Parts: sequence; C-alpha cells; structure tokens
Amino acid sequence: MTLKSIIADAEHRMDQAVAKVGEDFGAIRTGRANPQLLHRVQVNYYGTPTPLQQLANFTVPEPRMLMVHPFDKGSVSAIEKAIRESDLGLNPSSDGSTIRCIIPELTEERRREFIKLAKSAAEDGRIAVRNVRRHARDAMQKLEDDGEVGQDDHERTSKRLEEVTGAHVARIDDLLEQKEKDLMEV
Repeated sequence: MTLKSIIADAEHRMDQAVAKVGEDFGAIRTGRANPQLLHRVQVNYYGTPTPLQQLANFTVPEPRMLMVHPFDKGSVSAIEKAIRESDLGLNPSSDGSTIRCIIPELTEERRREFIKLAKSAAEDGRIAVRNVRRHARDAMQKLEDDGEVGQDDHERTSKRLEEVTGAHVARIDDLLEQKEKDLMEV
C-alpha cells in the first residue's frame, strides 16, 4: 500500500459518506413530491420484506403528488398498506392498478422536526468522514513506522488528507444548508 493509494481510498470512502447523506436527505420530506421519499418503505410481499422500488415505478405528475405503478397488480393492497404504515404521514389511495399519494402541507412544528433529522444525518456524515480520515492517518503512520515512507512524504500526504477531509465536510454542510432552505420554503 502506498500513500497515494491510501489517499485515493480515503477520498472514495468519503465520497460514499457524502452520497449517503444525500440519500438520507432525499428521504426527508419537504412538502414537494420526491420519489426518494418511498425508497425506505418495505413492503410485505408474499411474506418477505421487500424494498418498494423493487416492486414499482414512481412518477411525479404534479408537484405534490406521487404516483406508484406496481409491476404486479396483486401487490397493490400490500404496497398501499406499507406506505400508510410508514412514518411518512402519507395516505395513499388506489384505483386498483395505480396508487396516488398526495403530499400534505408541512406544519411549522413538522418542518422543525425534519430540520433536526437533517442535522442529525449531516452530523453522522461528518463523523463518517472523520473516521475515514482517522483510518487513513493510522495507515500512513504504519507506513512511516515500518520505514516504507519518509517523514516529509508522510507530512505532505497528511496535509493532502486534511484538505480532502475539509472539502468533504464542506460538501455535507452545503447539502444541509440546501435541505434546510427546502424545508423552510412554504
């Protein structure tokens, strides 16, 4: 393992942490229809918990309406039940083949709860980025201790690692700021 590969691996893992934060933010409702809202929903499909996106397609015909188009018409009632019982606060209705979910207006209190959720997800992302940095530092220190790299190379790479970490934390902060703005938009 080289210093360059340690940095590349750390950068890749930090990118994954930022992407996870983005996914988590997508699942937080903003008052507008977003198909990512339904990605967490698990449907009891013939006795097996199955992610909803494996059972249906989603469309957004209007800004406040989600349409779910199941692949199997026999799963409509199970999908409807799963959406209704999820923590999304949606009340789905179906015509036998398509399920409509009207996104209700968010109250001020609910918006504040969602902002707390977003802040928590962002902090989890920052922690994940810092953990990646710590593991990379440990690997670099081991290389130096084993005599495979010099102190100058180690210090130079450490500075690069700090830059990469700072950039990824800034990306998470930008995502949080945008999500807060979306949530407070009436």
